Order: sequence, then structure tokens, then C-alpha cells
Amino acid sequence: MKDNFSERAEDYRKFRPDYPDKVYEFMCKHLSGFELAWDCGTGNGQVAASISEFIGRVEATDISEKQLENAIQRENIYYSKIPAERTYFANSQFDLIIAAQAVHWFNFRDFYIEVKRCLKPNGLFVIMGYSLFRSNLATNAIIEDFYSNIIGTFWDKERGYLEDQYLSIPFPFSEIKTPVFEQKYHWTFEHLIGYLRTWSAVKHYKKEHQRDPVLIIESSLKKAFGESNEVIFPILLRLGKLP
Repeated sequence: MKDNFSERAEDYRKFRPDYPDKVYEFMCKHLSGFELAWDCGTGNGQVAASISEFIGRVEATDISEKQLENAIQRENIYYSKIPAERTYFANSQFDLIIAAQAVHWFNFRDFYIEVKRCLKPNGLFVIMGYSLFRSNLATNAIIEDFYSNIIGTFWDKERGYLEDQYLSIPFPFSEIKTPVFEQKYHWTFEHLIGYLRTWSAVKHYKKEHQRDPVLIIESSLKKAFGESNEVIFPILLRLGKLP
């Protein structure tokens, strides 16, 4: 698993979007137990905090120490620095295993071996994420050019799985049909700029060129977006159980 998110970990917690309540409500309908969950690739603990509201104990793991240092704290969340593909968890332990905006970084074969080993017989496995946001037409045009042309060559190849809506990711589970979800926000321009600077391709560009690429579009983006505006994130979601 790559670690693209230790740098500016505090910004990741501050600017990254979360998931709508309806996603968790749908998830709960397919849970057969609420005792123990594993949030794999937890990052700043956003999802761990959300599922801790209805799960008794949450094991939250990541390989980024910086992310874990900035993670949301709850009495029933237990953080540990371990890779997704090699854990110390017991067999048939979890009612829920979830990977949010993370599974595309994993070695699928080894991770799924762990999932199948650790998941209870009727447990629920979930992968979710979000793809490129939408706003007004002028903002969309600038962001799409920035995404594809300015920083396009600096995206890791794993980004392609998000562009494919997670549909090209192997999913060796009995899949549950999911509805369409999206997350809407009304962001300030400062929040939008802060979010763009958490993108891994932005960090890769900056490292090579010693220049922040967001500065290239900042002026035109502010004119298009305004002081604040709506942003909409399409939610990617796949649920399954052991075959």
C-alpha cells in the first residue's frame, strides 16, 4: 500500500469530504451484527467515527502515522498502524469490514485474503469512495482541465479505479445492489482550494516542479466559483458478503 497522505495530514482531516448519513443507513440494513468493525485505511478516522455511532468497537488501521496522529478520537475506536494486507486480527471476527477511499491503494489479492479470513460468515464487506466533484459549469471546466491536463500525468495509476467508479476493482463477494448516493456541500472558496491541495497529484507535481500547481488556476477558479458555491461528490459504493 502506498502512503501518499502523511504529508499535510491535518489538512486531509480539515478539507476532505465525508459520506452522507443515508449511506450508513443503507449499510445498517444489511448488517447482521453490530459488535465489531474494521475500518481499513482509516486515514483521519472520518468513517471510523461515523460507524462508531452504531458499532460497539471499531478497529481502525492505516500505514500513515501522521494520519493516525490527526485521527478523530472516540472511546470505542482503537487505532493501529498496520497494513491492510497483514493484520493480527482473529478469524471470523468482524461484523463489518470497510475501506473508504482506500481500497484502490491495496494489493487486492492479499487484502481479500485478510477480509475473507477476518469477516464473520454473515458479515458485511464495504468499499466506498467518491469521484471528481461537480459545481457550476465554469468551475467544472477549470477543474477538469486542471485534473486532466495540468496535473494529469502526476496521478498514480491507481486513480483509474476511482475514474471507473470502482467497477473495475475485483470484488469476489456476493454483491448487494446499491442505490445512487451523492454528498452535497456549500463550500467557501478557501475550503475548495484547501481540498485541492490534498490531492496526491498536486503533491507529486509540487515535489517535481517546486511549485504549487493550484496557483496556476487560483485566480480563474475564484472568478468562476465565487466566494462560496455548491459542490457535489458522487459516492462510489459496493457491498458484499462471503460467497
